[in-house]
Amino acid sequence: MSKVLLGRKQWLFVFLAGLFITNAVTAELISNKLIEIPIKFNLFGGEFGPFVTIVGILPWPVVFLLTDLLNEFYGYKAVRKLSWITAILIAYCFLIVGLSIEIPAVNIPGSNLSDDIAYKKVFGQAQMVIVGSICAFLVSQLLDASLFSWIKSKTGDRYIWLRSTGSTLFSQLIDSCIVLYIGFVLPGSLSFVEFMRIAPTNYILKIIIAILLTPFIYLGHYLIRRYLID
Repeated sequence: MSKVLLGRKQWLFVFLAGLFITNAVTAELISNKLIEIPIKFNLFGGEFGPFVTIVGILPWPVVFLLTDLLNEFYGYKAVRKLSWITAILIAYCFLIVGLSIEIPAVNIPGSNLSDDIAYKKVFGQAQMVIVGSICAFLVSQLLDASLFSWIKSKTGDRYIWLRSTGSTLFSQLIDSCIVLYIGFVLPGSLSFVEFMRIAPTNYILKIIIAILLTPFIYLGHYLIRRYLID
């Protein structure tokens, strides 16, 4: 039987894809915890911040960064397939977590590791929130990859910041609307008025993150090119 040896570019894809999936799944799993980001500023006469958001936002900048790097070096089709695979794996992860919640814990005296109530608080997410998260992830990723490729087709290898940051800003606008509307407005947990107040605030936070990521995009380009050339 002949052996198929992977080259540097293939091994790099395996690593980046694995990191992409890990961050996406982790972000979904830890999204039950709310945190406050102490950023405040005035814009167009209004005050924004401090921002209250889910702790799952912490791994998402890595997902944004990897989406653009994978699109740059492996193309739109690779990102599209990886996004579908990741969405399926997120759904699979929630399925396993859901089954684990339904299995009763063994009560061991003096141990808090088998507390069903605490376990459900940590891992038990509303079904519509899960559906909203998966839909938002998939739609935003496909839009991001498509817009990135379109901008690159118009600008060539110039303006890395434009195709990376521009595609992220647009896709995250859609992401913020979908996850809040499906996960909270449709089930009645959030009114439409509250949705219109919270969604723009969360989106501004994502804009800040996308802009702050720009130097790391250039650094990623540099490191990958050095790795592939050496």
